[in-house]
Amino acid sequence: MGPWAALCHYSCHEYSIGFPVKRAERLHALTEMLRRHGSRGCSAERLAREFSVSVRTVKRDLAALERSGAPIWSRPGPGGGYGLAGGSSLPPVSFSPAQAVALMAAVAVNPDAPYNDLARAGVAKILDVVDPRTRARAEELAGRVWVDAPVSGSRVVRSALEEALLEQHVVRLRYTSAAGQTTTRDVEPVLFASREGRWFLIGWCRLRDAMRWFTLARIERATVLADTCTGHTVDEVGEPPQTSQPVGRAGSRH
Repeated sequence: MGPWAALCHYSCHEYSIGFPVKRAERLHALTEMLRRHGSRGCSAERLAREFSVSVRTVKRDLAALERSGAPIWSRPGPGGGYGLAGGSSLPPVSFSPAQAVALMAAVAVNPDAPYNDLARAGVAKILDVVDPRTRARAEELAGRVWVDAPVSGSRVVRSALEEALLEQHVVRLRYTSAAGQTTTRDVEPVLFASREGRWFLIGWCRLRDAMRWFTLARIERATVLADTCTGHTVDEVGEPPQTSQPVGRAGSRH
C-alpha cells in the first residue's frame, strides 16, 4: 500500500463516522500548502487559520501525514513551524553509535549554520529508525559529548535567508554594518560562508551594484521578495578562503 493509499485508509478508518472525504481533501491541501512554503515552513497556528480548524487538529493531521510516509519536518521555537522536505527519501542505511553521535555533534556545535534546523530534524529521524540497542548506546555516548554553541542570530531571519537562497529570490535586508550604519538593501543571495567563527550571506547587493558579504548576526530583518535572482554565480564571488571549502567536499579531507 502506497503512502497516499495508506493515508486514505487511515483517514476513513479513524473517521468512519463523519466526513472522511472532507478530511482527506484537507490533508491533501495541507501537503500542498507546506510544499508551497518551501524551506521556510509554516506555523501550526497559521495552518489552523487557513483551514478553519484547531491547532490540535492541525497537529493531528500532520502526524497522520508523517505516518503515511510524507517527509514532514518541524522547527521548534519562534520562527519555527512545519514543512515538507523536497526530494526522495534515503534508502535504509546502518549507523554505528559513534556515527550517530558524530551527526548529533555536527548539528549541535554550530546552531547558526544554514539549514541547521532541517539537519536536526534529519538526525532525529535517523535515530527514530535505528535499532533500539544502537539508539540506546548512541544516546549514552551523546551524554559524554558537551558543546558550547549559543545561538547568536535570529531563527526568523535565518529561515528567510535559507528560503531566498533555495528558491533564488531577492531578499530585502535591514543591515547594520560594523561601523553602526543601518541600511535597507535588496540582495540576490549567492551562497552562505563560514569564516573565523562567523556566518555570512554573500550576494549581489543592488544598492551597491556589487558582490557583498553580510554578517548574519548583523542582519536585523530579512524579507523574501517576489523578484527572482538574475543569475549571479559562485564564480563571481571568487575563490574561497584557504581555510574554507564547499560542504560537499568537507568529507574528502585526509
